[in-house]
Amino acid sequence: MKLTIELVPKTSWYSNVRSEVSDREWDAIRKAVYRRADYECEICGGTGDEHPVECHEVWEYDDENHTQCLKRMIALCPDCHQVKHIGYASTQGNAHEAAEHLAEVNGWTLTEAMEYIEDSFEEWRKRSQHEWTVDTSILDCEEYDRFLESRGVHAA
Repeated sequence: MKLTIELVPKTSWYSNVRSEVSDREWDAIRKAVYRRADYECEICGGTGDEHPVECHEVWEYDDENHTQCLKRMIALCPDCHQVKHIGYASTQGNAHEAAEHLAEVNGWTLTEAMEYIEDSFEEWRKRSQHEWTVDTSILDCEEYDRFLESRGVHAA
């Protein structure tokens, strides 16, 4: 499976890299992610019409300890990014479009994509019953600080 859905537990909404760093740091991070991917989606190789790619946070979930840990950031085309956040896409009236893209990228039928989406929402409902600890400690490492300084940004 190339493209997956990543529904953030409800108790972790709005806890993300962008909320942890300054606007200047976020700008440096996302632009570096875009450059690293050569402004192409790291999943499907596509690009968007309005802007080629968007920055997406990849989280790992420890369902036993209820810890959500930031692992890395990747560049995604707007269509793949919409699939990652299909809950939000649904609120914007774009669920069908996202499901079609999911099916296309993974070589699935629309029925298979819909079953996967349903399973993903079930997992989200279970995870959302718990308070989660959001671990962005990757941002505190020396490598991250060197990365920012190389772009003329000093960590706050």
